[in-house]
Amino acid sequence: MKQITAIAIATIGTAALLAGGGGTALAAGRAASSATVSAATAPAAVTDISYYKAAEIARKRVLGGRVTKVEREWEYGQAVWKVELRRNDWEYDVHVSATTGEIIRLKRDHRE
Repeated sequence: MKQITAIAIATIGTAALLAGGGGTALAAGRAASSATVSAATAPAAVTDISYYKAAEIARKRVLGGRVTKVEREWEYGQAVWKVELRRNDWEYDVHVSATTGEIIRLKRDHRE
């Protein structure tokens, strides 16, 4: 009977935590492990690559390009930096992974 009660309290605590009642979940779910609570409250995505590093990566890919805009977006199922560059009559969009620094996509358009 004690095991069923402990499981029920842990389940209610987890449900309350997922529903946004963090304080209620901690008070009601003493049986929930601290690893579960800390994992649930951890940030969803950590950005390892800075704005400046993403621009530097894009400039190395498009030599002689001038950075005109940098935006952080969520594309391809991950956080990316979209770096726009111009060189001569061309405009480049370089998508750099915010976590690994890998170039995910490179798009080139001719400007007239």
